Amino acid sequence: MIFKTYQIYISKVFTSTLLKTFIVFLSLAFILNIFEEINFFKDLKVSITLPIFLTFLNIPSVLFDIFPFIFLITAQFAFIKLMDQNEIIVLKNFGLDNLKIIKILSTLSFLIGIIIITIYYNFSSSLKFSYLNLKNSYAKDNKYLAVITENGIWIKDEVTENINIINANRFKNKILFDVDIIQFDENFNFKNNIISKEILIENKSWILKNAQISNFKGQVENVQNYVLETNLSYKDVNSLFSNLSSLNIFELNDLRKKYESINYSSTEVNSAIQKLISFPIYLTIMTVLASTIMIHIKHNKSKIFHLIFGILISVIIYYLSFFFEELGKNEQIPIAISIWIPLVIIILISSISLIRINEK
Repeated sequence: MIFKTYQIYISKVFTSTLLKTFIVFLSLAFILNIFEEINFFKDLKVSITLPIFLTFLNIPSVLFDIFPFIFLITAQFAFIKLMDQNEIIVLKNFGLDNLKIIKILSTLSFLIGIIIITIYYNFSSSLKFSYLNLKNSYAKDNKYLAVITENGIWIKDEVTENINIINANRFKNKILFDVDIIQFDENFNFKNNIISKEILIENKSWILKNAQISNFKGQVENVQNYVLETNLSYKDVNSLFSNLSSLNIFELNDLRKKYESINYSSTEVNSAIQKLISFPIYLTIMTVLASTIMIHIKHNKSKIFHLIFGILISVIIYYLSFFFEELGKNEQIPIAISIWIPLVIIILISSISLIRINEK
């Protein structure tokens, strides 16, 4: 395929503007994040290099979430550049209409979106994983760990003088099912083995139904409602598995299978996967929307006006997406619908704007 000169030129304008916009947002993200990290370590004796290093690990993940709005603003400023130098008029004189310009920009956005998903996202998720591991090692509340495997959910919880190793086959509706708990003292000497079919974990005082307790002497005791003090409530257990930005799409798919194997809700994982699938389309739509807005707005408007208008549109789209995403996570509507409805709405708005676009 041979690219025409005007296609190469428009692509260069868009990519150079995208790079500049990315650098601006990178700088803003760095400034905001570095203050957050410094505040986190204010009571700890660490070198300033640690917050800076953590900031660099976290920034790629932060920027990934705002890429749609970076593309919207990029498309705006790309058109401003073309309009300021009257290049739009020159391109039209050579038979290039508005629709063809938008087609070039949208195609380029889609291709860049695929690159971001396949390369950038995997890179950012790896850095996010390192970021979380390193930062959690300095957390004040680091008394529990949790993981989900093919053998169910595993939790290590240190409370008072006990270390509890908890294994449950399933987790649903604030209840752990088929639970086996091994208790050790602070020196990891065996104390008790507790078995229960169901444990209610609504708060940090877990209620074990029909618990069978075997101590280190081999004595067995049956307790109908045994209370186990822990550091974890239902919300805490949920939050242990909620940060999905540190997983690539393959790890997300594996995690979904693990969740389903223990009847743990995979709603958030499905939502994250759907967002990744729709991401290149999302970027394309934002580029088309920004392009149609710029073509419809009078050229004599100031750059500040365009910027403020773009930010306003970004905020509206963000809250629209957030609203539907929350409906999906709360299982009010299917996850696929919650992710794609905002995109369909933007597509409809953009499609209406494309009518008679060449007359502008």
